[in-house]
Amino acid sequence: MTMIVDIAHTQMEPEGQRMKSKLTRREFLKSSGAVAATTVIGLPAKGKGNMEQSERPNILFLFSDQQRWDTLGCYGQKLPVTPNLDKMASEGVRFEYAFTTNPLCGPARACLQTGKYPTEVGCFRNGIALPLNERTIAHYLSEAGYEVGYIGKWHLASDKANNYRVQAVPPERRGGYKDYWLASDVLEFTSHGYDGYMFDAEGKKVDFKGYRVDCVTDFVLEYLRTRERKRPFFLFVSYIEPHHQNDHNHFEGPIGSKEKFKNFQVPGDLVGADGDWREEMPDYLGCCNSLDYNLGRIRAELERLGLAGNTLIIYTSDHGCHFRTRNSEYKRSCHESSVRIPLIICGPGFNGGKVINRFASLLDLAPTVLAAAGVKKPRSMHGRPLQDLVNGTPSDWRKDVFIQISESQTGRAIRTEKWKYSVSVPDKSNPASGFYYEEFLYDLENDPHERNNLVQEPSLASVRRELSESLKRYILEVEGTKPDILPQPRTT
Repeated sequence: MTMIVDIAHTQMEPEGQRMKSKLTRREFLKSSGAVAATTVIGLPAKGKGNMEQSERPNILFLFSDQQRWDTLGCYGQKLPVTPNLDKMASEGVRFEYAFTTNPLCGPARACLQTGKYPTEVGCFRNGIALPLNERTIAHYLSEAGYEVGYIGKWHLASDKANNYRVQAVPPERRGGYKDYWLASDVLEFTSHGYDGYMFDAEGKKVDFKGYRVDCVTDFVLEYLRTRERKRPFFLFVSYIEPHHQNDHNHFEGPIGSKEKFKNFQVPGDLVGADGDWREEMPDYLGCCNSLDYNLGRIRAELERLGLAGNTLIIYTSDHGCHFRTRNSEYKRSCHESSVRIPLIICGPGFNGGKVINRFASLLDLAPTVLAAAGVKKPRSMHGRPLQDLVNGTPSDWRKDVFIQISESQTGRAIRTEKWKYSVSVPDKSNPASGFYYEEFLYDLENDPHERNNLVQEPSLASVRRELSESLKRYILEVEGTKPDILPQPRTT
């Protein structure tokens, strides 16, 4: 059976104006694994002081796809793209320097769900399914008494033997999200900017019509309104925006984005560069603005339901976007435009408008979620709870981040406060290599936009040696082997 959800949203309405919907989903919710599909009555009065029976917080994880950190006003964006995220940052905690572990959709998601580096999980590139025996944050939270649900793009079910890109993901491949499920494995293959479908818990197709971010958010709001409030919830919402629409070869912002955001300020890394940013940036920012608008809708609904005071909201992305200026597509490189991401957390334990300048990684978010729920971090997770930074700056907090790069190359990079150092081999097929060639060295203090590659600068040989040793230590710790790192061959 196919169910159709028709959403009459135009998305370019004035800020704060409530969008109208034609949603009726009682039958849909019953089949989606929702804990309750009846109207919630007796809601507590509006206000942040109202909490569910358990004092453990609800956790709402909002995940965008391919979003640069500098699309947010609180990170320096000049246009009014993200007023709701900026407000959330002023109330919560913003992490100035947050990074992915791999600038690619599948590997980043594998890291986020497991707290491990992509090569440890085996998902070092797209098209590799999360192993069935991997334990995710959903497993840990479910065992701790949480209701666990997932809405949106999954991207961890398909491999060469099992193709679920346009089919329903079977329960055993959902990473432990057993209480609520409405997703597509590869949402860009089952939808476009204004139409598409996902699959519910029973594998039934659920069509939607309307702008995609609005539609996904309507499912989120319906979940919040209709769930039984006997247990705290962990809901992971994975939007696809602002990822480009693969089959259309364009970013698809809401209608009107080209005009609304035509006067964008060019980011420093793109100034004078080739690529497609000139024609694509307005729609890209339109996607980001839509995500922000819908964050506002979600926060307003949490407030209305009396859940705002006891709900932790995490907002981040899997990687950034360089608009085909660093290679032939949008990511898969060591550059800040690929690896640096927005990260804002607001709610219990993350308040006060703080800005953290120490390095955060996607690797830290699984331990952060578990810590918020009172669950001890398993030894398999490399990261640390970000609560440690919020409560004070530990003397042993990392001073650099380790990044794996795949599909465009087999690459590794280390990012310190001053330096970006990247090595690679052309082979794209293997998860790792026994040797690498130096590829990039950037002085981020003097060249924050990474325009001047210093990897062959003779006066920096000692810097390269030091960074090489640090990078090899990371590789040995994570991957179990210590590779050779060779100078970049000089061209004549």
